[in-house]
Amino acid sequence: MAKHPSCRAHLAPSIVTRSALSRRRFLRGAGVALTLPLLDAMRPAFAEVAKSGASPEAAATPRRMFAICNNLGLLPDEFFPTTAGRDYQLSPYLETLQRHRNDFTVFSGVWHPDVDGGHPADNCFLTAAPHPGRGGFRNTISLDQYIGEQIGPLTRFPSLSLGVNVQKGMRSLSWTPSGVLIPCEESVAGVFKRLFVQGTPEETAAQLRKLKLGHSILDAVGGQAKSLQRDIGPRDRERLDQYFTSVRELEKRMIMSREWEQKAKPRVSVPMPLDPEHPKAYMEKVRLMYDMARLAFETDSTRSIALLLDGVNSPAIDVEGIEITDGYHNLSHHGKREKKLAQLRAIDQWHMRLLDDLFTQLKAVQEDNDTLLDRTMILYGTNLGNANTHVTTNLPTLFAGGGFKHGQHLAFDRENNYPLPNLFVSMLQRMGFETDRFASSTGTMRGLEMVG
Repeated sequence: MAKHPSCRAHLAPSIVTRSALSRRRFLRGAGVALTLPLLDAMRPAFAEVAKSGASPEAAATPRRMFAICNNLGLLPDEFFPTTAGRDYQLSPYLETLQRHRNDFTVFSGVWHPDVDGGHPADNCFLTAAPHPGRGGFRNTISLDQYIGEQIGPLTRFPSLSLGVNVQKGMRSLSWTPSGVLIPCEESVAGVFKRLFVQGTPEETAAQLRKLKLGHSILDAVGGQAKSLQRDIGPRDRERLDQYFTSVRELEKRMIMSREWEQKAKPRVSVPMPLDPEHPKAYMEKVRLMYDMARLAFETDSTRSIALLLDGVNSPAIDVEGIEITDGYHNLSHHGKREKKLAQLRAIDQWHMRLLDDLFTQLKAVQEDNDTLLDRTMILYGTNLGNANTHVTTNLPTLFAGGGFKHGQHLAFDRENNYPLPNLFVSMLQRMGFETDRFASSTGTMRGLEMVG
């Protein structure tokens, strides 16, 4: 295979010149090549100058997490209550959830510290990694993946990353420990097949062969990787370490997948759903994804789900009762024009109705002496405090179920916001993890208590 020519620069005596490592260099094993990440050693020399674990109770009592990010948020004046505490007056949007008042807590004055940058902040909804809009940004592990890593072997799928109208390759709520984006599954039928459709014996055998081959490739390139690390600088070693950490994560997932592939999938009494044909059917897609999440939890197929609702990438959507005349994103920049605000209110209210239905269905499912909602933490929020101005402070946030004492509005300072990652710590502790930190947290969520 041809190599790029070596490049040397005639620079100041203090600059050490060297040959550039080819970007096309591969690690080879079992007849398949793994391409390397871009390393400093692959650049010409002159370019340098120019540029915690789960407790036993976690397995005995299933606890689950469903995180939903609506990346265009909600109209804050319609969402936030004007009073605080347990006797707070429901806001116009929360009136839709009135029958579940004691099953959720609403927060105001919360944010992800230093997560700025407007729309790119949705990638940090479950990571809280700072400054996503800056050049050179690298994400960190997301909450759903952290949970999946800890209790993944207990279920067929360590986690599910779902999406509605997601801009592929650009947005996701799910990120690996080394900051690699995990693409969202957008096909409802595809999710159903993964969860419940059993392959033929031949298909199962073929899948097991693929998993075994993948594992052998990773084994085969191990020695070459160590050899390569001796020939590069410290920064490149760090990048390669991150890269191979991702590969090892994939390896662990393959091993778990191989074990579950030999076990029968659960059966459900509902037919396979059909995927809506057009992105305009946004609300129907949301409803169907909520159904898939409920079924996944009900069958204990996974205990960690993240769902990104991408309004930024949605057209003028279909909403019952009103004609939507503009794309969802354009509507969010309403400039206080009443025609746009009226359409946004209708969209937001449908979000609340679908959430109301989700709560109702989860409460209808009994698991031992609890309901499925009692054992499922639902985080519904956004990366934007106000989509009209792109601010990422005072995030509209609702937290339901999961075994907490709800029925309150926890109102924090809307100027000097309280860390939302503190809620993540409380959620992890409810899952049975012995941890007191996650991302930029400073402790657990103040004012939120567990039941029992």
